[in-house]
Amino acid sequence: MNKMKVLVSGATGSQAKPLVFQLLENGYEVFALTRNVEAVDDFKNTTVQLIQGDLEKREDVLRAMKGMDVLAMHIPFFMQNPETAAQNLVDAAKEAAIRKIVWNTAGIILPFDTGNPAYDVRRSTKKLWDESGIDYVTLQPTVYAENLLGPWTAPFVKNENKVTYPVPKDFKIGWLPSTDMAKAMVAAIDKPELIGKSFVISGKETLNGYSLSKAFSEGLEREIEYAAMQPKDFGEILDQIMGEGSGDAVAKEYQAIWDGKANPIMYHDMEDTLKELNIQFTDLRDWVKSFSSLF
Repeated sequence: MNKMKVLVSGATGSQAKPLVFQLLENGYEVFALTRNVEAVDDFKNTTVQLIQGDLEKREDVLRAMKGMDVLAMHIPFFMQNPETAAQNLVDAAKEAAIRKIVWNTAGIILPFDTGNPAYDVRRSTKKLWDESGIDYVTLQPTVYAENLLGPWTAPFVKNENKVTYPVPKDFKIGWLPSTDMAKAMVAAIDKPELIGKSFVISGKETLNGYSLSKAFSEGLEREIEYAAMQPKDFGEILDQIMGEGSGDAVAKEYQAIWDGKANPIMYHDMEDTLKELNIQFTDLRDWVKSFSSLF
């Protein structure tokens, strides 16, 4: 029996990379679409087949899609022209007669346009898939646990025994390990009965600042406190990484939470979803323990 061929777009990104390994573990034939195959070291000594191509170039996407059975779709959040990438993926999937799409939306699909292309492309992409006639499953992640590895959190845990994030102590987040999201993606590929469904995917636990600090304390076997970071300080750290002004919009979004003007979906009760997908997710303390060298 031939293995099902799965093309992973955005395959070298932090969200898609764990999926590649999970697909290999589950016996799929995996093809990774990336712009620079020479720079990819993660998939050495695996059976992953690298395809060089740019999501913003129609001919590259058409070439990559030929002969595939399934598209595991990721559109990188900071892509310059996400609408173009989405249109290329839809057109190529139709031309290649792809059997199924499993789409990691990289966030919640909001019921309104925001003016930010990185968010609004989810709505326009959903419309494209709805009109395409191709079977697809939508997975909408909340907040990735890997955000806690960033310079706004990890150094403070390591040096000050404080887990920091720019939300109040009582604000709830379902921290989602990317490896758990990969499990959900594979389950969506495996199960034909999920076609047409959309799932909000969150971490196994819903944690506020107090319970987050407890998970860190248990995972690291030392006392960790929660310290709410001011959004402006969070934005300044982003500026240092991505350039002056890069953190302004994100800081404003978190400030709106502090001011009670926004209540974004950052958690979801996963009990029924995990049963439907027939998978198990990770306790956050165990995720923390696995990254203890960084904390």
